[in-house]
Amino acid sequence: MEKKKHILVIGSVALDTIETPLGRCREVLGGSAVYFSVCASLFAPVRLVAVVGEDFPSRHKTFLQKRKNVDIEGLVVQKGKTFRWEGRYGWDFGNAETIATHLNVFAQFKPQIPKSYENSEYVFLANIDPELQSGVLTQLRRPQLIVCDTMNFWIENKKKHLLRLLKKVDIFVLNESEARQLSGEANIAKAARAIMSFGPKSLIVKKGEHGAIMFTKDAVFCVPAYLLEEVFDPTGAGDTFAGGFLGYLASVGKITTTTLKQALIYGNIMATFAVNDFSLHCLGSINRGEVKKRYQKFRKYSCF
Repeated sequence: MEKKKHILVIGSVALDTIETPLGRCREVLGGSAVYFSVCASLFAPVRLVAVVGEDFPSRHKTFLQKRKNVDIEGLVVQKGKTFRWEGRYGWDFGNAETIATHLNVFAQFKPQIPKSYENSEYVFLANIDPELQSGVLTQLRRPQLIVCDTMNFWIENKKKHLLRLLKKVDIFVLNESEARQLSGEANIAKAARAIMSFGPKSLIVKKGEHGAIMFTKDAVFCVPAYLLEEVFDPTGAGDTFAGGFLGYLASVGKITTTTLKQALIYGNIMATFAVNDFSLHCLGSINRGEVKKRYQKFRKYSCF
């Protein structure tokens, strides 16, 4: 069996205030790097790089410190306040209405990779500024796999920098609207072909409650969503998806057509745990046995 790879994640650590039709939570642990790390650490060792303020609650830091397979040497504490986001979801649980965003110390975030992280084999660049994402890659030795996420803000305001970054990316992850925005194509297949011409070897288009599609040079693989009766909070689902996807790849230690397909399924399944409750309340307490059980159910749902 191949040796598990170390995953380096660069992203945000935040305090989220979230309202959905099913309830409200105030200043709970969130952020792309947190959701990704908690999920991926079920499969393989994760190294986290992010910034928080002096007000970051000690209980959240303890939660991350005690998390098996999560190394937080790269979590920097700076003078000032932690990044905060407040959002509201309607009954369709689609895109959140942003009520407030306070970047605080995150506004000046310039990722510095600890020396012990420089040899990380797999890298996940969460949806931060593409200039910062590119700067991270210059600090690493020879990563074997680079996976990148983005968001509509960067596509609109830093497209040139994003396109330059994509030449160095192996797998690019984004949602349907972002794919259309970046490519200028309404049809998702044409959009994928256009985006892959920018550099990525593979492209994953997240479709929310409708699953995901993976495009490679030679194939297309569609995965339906896992059937859930209740969704409490979709915050962090995309980063959890990426954590399941890359975490599984790191656990098997090799990249083939088969492992990529299996990883896509694990990404889909892990995202369902994130939406089962607010913040990390569900995701932070599950084990591999529960993941395997849901994986087996998914096979029954989708096999024919």
